[in-house]
This record gives sequence, C-alpha cells and structure tokens, in this order.
Amino acid sequence: MERKIITTSDGSSSVYLPEWDENYHSKHGAIQEAYHVFIRHGLDLFPDDSKLRILEMGFGTGLNCMITYLEAKKRNLTVDYSGLEGFPLDPEMIWELNHLNQLKAENYRDDYEKLITSSWEIPFAVNDSFKLIKKELMFEDFSGKSVSDLIYFDAFGARVQPELWTEVIFKKMYEALVENGVLVTYSAKGSVRRAMQAAGFEVERLPGPPGKREMLRGIKRLK
Repeated sequence: MERKIITTSDGSSSVYLPEWDENYHSKHGAIQEAYHVFIRHGLDLFPDDSKLRILEMGFGTGLNCMITYLEAKKRNLTVDYSGLEGFPLDPEMIWELNHLNQLKAENYRDDYEKLITSSWEIPFAVNDSFKLIKKELMFEDFSGKSVSDLIYFDAFGARVQPELWTEVIFKKMYEALVENGVLVTYSAKGSVRRAMQAAGFEVERLPGPPGKREMLRGIKRLK
C-alpha cells in the first residue's frame, strides 16, 4: 500500500494512505493529538513514580511510544510498553518524519533510534526504566488477560476499518486491562461508545484534540 509523508496543522509530520484516504494521525496536528488523547487523558491519570504496563493498539510511527518515553523520564515512571501493529512501517520512513526534531528531543537520538529500529517480537530495554516489545499482530489475533494498566487504542478510523471498533475487539481490550485500568482513544463515534459499553467499560466523553469535538475514555470497573 502506498504511503506518503504529509505535514499536519501543528507542523508535525504524519503518514497518508491515498488508497484509503486515511492519515496515521490527525491532520489538525499529529503531536497535539498524541499529547491530548494519550498523555493528558491517559498517562496523566497515573501518579509520578508509578510502574505501568502500557499496550498500544496501532504502533504506527512510534510517535505515541516516544512521547510516552519522554514523559516517563520527566515523571520517574517505570514502563513496560507493548506496541501491536499489523503492518509495520519501514524505519527509514519513520526517520523521514523527523518527529525527534519536532518534539525538541534531539538529546534522545540514541534512545529513539533503538525504539524505531529494534527487532520485532524481541523484548528490549531502551533504558533501565523503559522496556519495549513490538509485536507484528492483527488486532483480531490479540489475546491477554489482565496484562495492562493503560491501553492506547489508536487504530485506523472506523470508516476504513470498522472491524477494529466492535464489541468483540473491545471485549479483548477489557479483558487485557487490570481492575480500574484505562483505555483512551481519539474516536467519539456513537457506535464505538456503545461497543465499549457493551464490552463492559464505564465510558466517558471528553473534550477532543484540535479538530475534534470529543474523544472517549473507558475504565474497567469490576461489578
């Protein structure tokens, strides 16, 4: 599938799929969206010095992972990060996005290089407090019980991949979380909210990132 690098409204880069007319990130700002959805309304729920297991559904360009790494360093978080991706991007294309410069994180070049060029399926430590495994896996094939505190649900939109936004998939996400675990996603579609609720989540509508009115957050509350 053809992929093109584009510039989003906040000056940060993303990847565009002409065949699907779909972007990897919001056209209104890739970095703004990542911070708003996954950090502000996800990671920031957990206190400094926490130990966290994070599952990202849709590893994509690695932007969410790198931002989480930077935030973990600031807040002394210990993170085990699992990134799932059905169609991994070539590391050379990821480098071309120039996210490291856009994040003003050039001092972490070596760690960023490890993050995007590391082998898939093999766990490794970016540093003593941030461990990563990237798995080439379709969402439908994922399974895991109580393996995560926080899920970044960053699949392509329901317009192009509706099968990833169903009760069946969100039930897998619910089972993957520990009690009081959190799932955040940029989507606010009514069908997505209903699928999350049917899977067992307590769902909140929250203000969305630039260009979107709302987003969704689900909490696993055991009844």
